[in-house]
Amino acid sequence: MRSPARGLAADDQEEGTDSTPLLPGVRRAEAAPVCCSARYNLALLAFFGFFVLYALRVNLSVALVDMVDSNTTLANNRTSGECPEHSAPIKILHNQTGKKYQWDAETQGWILGSFFYGYIITQIPGGYIASKVGGKLLLGFGILGTAIFTLFTPIAADLGVGYLIAVRALEGLGEGVTFPAMHAMWSSWAPPLERSKLLSISYAGAQLGTVISLPLSGIICFYMNWTYVFYLFGITGIIWFVLWIWLISDTPETHKTISHSEKEYILSSLRNQLSSQKSVPWIPMLKSLPLWAIVVAHFSYNWTFYTLLTLLPTYMKEILRFNVQENGFLSAVPYFGSWLCMILSGQAADNLRARWNFSTLCVRRMFSIMGMIGPAVFLVAAGFIGCDYSLAVAFLTTSTTLGGFCSSGFSINHLDIAPSYAGILLGITNTFATIPGMAGPVIAKSLTPNNTVGEWQAVFCIAAAINVFGAVFYTLFAKGEVQNWALDHHGHRN
Repeated sequence: MRSPARGLAADDQEEGTDSTPLLPGVRRAEAAPVCCSARYNLALLAFFGFFVLYALRVNLSVALVDMVDSNTTLANNRTSGECPEHSAPIKILHNQTGKKYQWDAETQGWILGSFFYGYIITQIPGGYIASKVGGKLLLGFGILGTAIFTLFTPIAADLGVGYLIAVRALEGLGEGVTFPAMHAMWSSWAPPLERSKLLSISYAGAQLGTVISLPLSGIICFYMNWTYVFYLFGITGIIWFVLWIWLISDTPETHKTISHSEKEYILSSLRNQLSSQKSVPWIPMLKSLPLWAIVVAHFSYNWTFYTLLTLLPTYMKEILRFNVQENGFLSAVPYFGSWLCMILSGQAADNLRARWNFSTLCVRRMFSIMGMIGPAVFLVAAGFIGCDYSLAVAFLTTSTTLGGFCSSGFSINHLDIAPSYAGILLGITNTFATIPGMAGPVIAKSLTPNNTVGEWQAVFCIAAAINVFGAVFYTLFAKGEVQNWALDHHGHRN
């Protein structure tokens, strides 16, 4: 019986070596068990690492509301009158022992944006260092440094806004190395037919970290005070670092408790994909159109992601008129959907490749289209349903949820085209993809001076258009097999 993948991947014949999930002439190694395996233990601990990482990243967004004297921003309250009030005030005993600061809206913008100015700097250096010395220590110390600077956040705020901005930028420097370092580690740990599963598990921690830390930070602020947000999350990061250093190794060869069968399975599956050359082929790499396809897709996806991550609470409050308690919960719900989608899509993507013989390129294209076109459609729809609160929340949640498909699309395509340099490639693409984190919310704010529904429609339509462009560009120029420049010189596989 003819596999359904053959018809779907017919346009991929030019891929040659990618017409099947495995390289031609390579015998598929017998898969090692999943239960208690070293590679899935790595994925699980990485999951908690990225959980902590995003908790450390987004906690300030919630705590800042409690750090600022409400009288300072009262004059700038621009709640829209287009949608009627529908939330009854919920009174909760609020601990007022935390110190308040006289920071206006512009100052708050600088504080929130300072993280990205550090984050963008260490992406490419992080990928390069990880490719040379391994990702374990780089990732571990990146999160440890972020946790330590988080502990100093209350002191920095008390010293002055300049110190707080500097601390947040230093946190960004620490977090900037983490994703490239993790990609570099997976280049040595992830068998090709398990990449989607393993990477989606590890990176899904970021989504769940957002889901839990947003409302949890609000609860801590209400029942304790805002300083404990930074102390509790910072201590959690330090505990994770101890476990990471104790339990994880850079490669299967150096792991102390890995079984012989699992080690052989991983090494044999990667033997024909890794390069032995010591120098980085920078020029061929930067000329590679498949790399730029990932850059465009990553930039486009992050435009929508960062715009919503930064401004969704504002939209919930100013347009949809949800109170602060409802806002914290409803702003977190979309990221729970994205987390669930990431986990399930990773399983589905690898099953399509291993059991149904879908080509790698076909799977990456398909999941990227679902993860970019789908969110664009529902994002635009959310802007045009007026004040239907339930439907607006449903559309925004669906939009963010569908974005989880990208975790098995362009997000891990670096490992398909150049596993030996995956960390460096992710550093390059994430450098460009950080720009929307700095520019997107600023442009969105400038487009919504009066906080009207029409102004927000423009914000959503621009984000959707960028997403669609990225999906089309990626579909046209992406590849699914290891590129010649990523192998040994003259294109030889060892």
